[in-house]
Amino acid sequence: MIIDKSNEIYKRAERLIPAGTQCYSKGVMSFVEGVAPKYLQRGKGCRVWDVDGNEYIDYGMGLGPVTLGYCYDVVDKAIKDQLKDAITLTQMHPLEVEVAELLEKIIPCAEMVRFGKNGSDVTSAAVRLARAYTGKDIIACTGYHGWQDWYIAATERNIGIPGSVIELTKKFKHNDIMSLEKIFNENKDNVACVIMEVMGADMPEEGFLEKVKDITHKNNAVLIFDEVYTGFRWALGGAQEYFNVIPDLATIGKGMANGMPVSAIVGKAEIMKKLEDVFFSFTFAGEILSLAAAKATINEMIEKDVIDYNKKIGIKLTNGFESIIKKYKVDDNIRIGGPDFRSLFLFKDKMKGDLHKSLLQQEMIKRGILFTGYSNVCFKHSDKEVDLTISAFEESIQLLSKWIKEDCEEEKLEGKIIQPVFRRY
Repeated sequence: MIIDKSNEIYKRAERLIPAGTQCYSKGVMSFVEGVAPKYLQRGKGCRVWDVDGNEYIDYGMGLGPVTLGYCYDVVDKAIKDQLKDAITLTQMHPLEVEVAELLEKIIPCAEMVRFGKNGSDVTSAAVRLARAYTGKDIIACTGYHGWQDWYIAATERNIGIPGSVIELTKKFKHNDIMSLEKIFNENKDNVACVIMEVMGADMPEEGFLEKVKDITHKNNAVLIFDEVYTGFRWALGGAQEYFNVIPDLATIGKGMANGMPVSAIVGKAEIMKKLEDVFFSFTFAGEILSLAAAKATINEMIEKDVIDYNKKIGIKLTNGFESIIKKYKVDDNIRIGGPDFRSLFLFKDKMKGDLHKSLLQQEMIKRGILFTGYSNVCFKHSDKEVDLTISAFEESIQLLSKWIKEDCEEEKLEGKIIQPVFRRY
């Protein structure tokens, strides 16, 4: 597989762009350098083509936002039609109200709505809003919530953040209610909110979400579900609809506009009204092309029952992965986590996990599958693509199993090993 043009472009990027990328998850650190392409040129349906002309079945789907498929006609038409009028204007546009009304109908907690451009916008708005509403400072969180200071302060990548900010964010463990109770006990009357991803690698245990809500409200704090990933995937109304646990606030983004940049904070009117005073305002929050795409995407999901389709195709894919992992007896090294629509590959070996992931990506890419360590499915993934993927996966796992038994993994890697953005969440 030739990737010469990718490498040539990257040489130019190294001089101009810190880390060579706008997003770590898209950069060379997340792919086997020397094997994987560095730049993609275009996408259609569930397939992408790199700048050297190589074709791949894609499961990254733009890191999650593309739920219908690349260049999806209905959404592209909505964007083009709106483009004839304007991209952004000096005053508000009716689509702000139309999309807000649509979200109000489908998301259980959405009594009021404000728009952003990405997940970090709205998670940070939710935290600021909760602090203003409660008059408290401490944030309890679990999961990933974006690049802003309040969250990154609690990770190993907190360089550049003042110590006073770092002290205000406390992390608890998913499915461990005691770890959350400890935060409340150690920060009496000063926890503003609990913000959480409802699911990461593992499903919430029975009763866990209800207990989180109970302890949060018992301590007069705000419950925020970060549904930037789970929104429009578990159900139209997100994980809160699926699990029937309704938060005070929720943040959504990926999945609502098939790749166009838009996000939203939604929630109870009593709390959301505080945004009249809390400063959350920027030029492109009401950018019209993205709102047109959101309206078209959500309506298409409703009309075509996209969420149910994506779940079914995701189950077929995951079942295929799991059966092959068991067949070649690498289940001590790899397990599949995550929900049906986004299966996650979890590499168990603490010493060789990154190496095993790199080898699996290397072999899948050679077979025309753009493997990222997770599998976002979209409406354009068909049985054909799934069958091709499972076939490529079996060939790749067969090799990986052999290399593990022979203890020769390092010599089989043809490029540089993947470097995770975060070692721990």
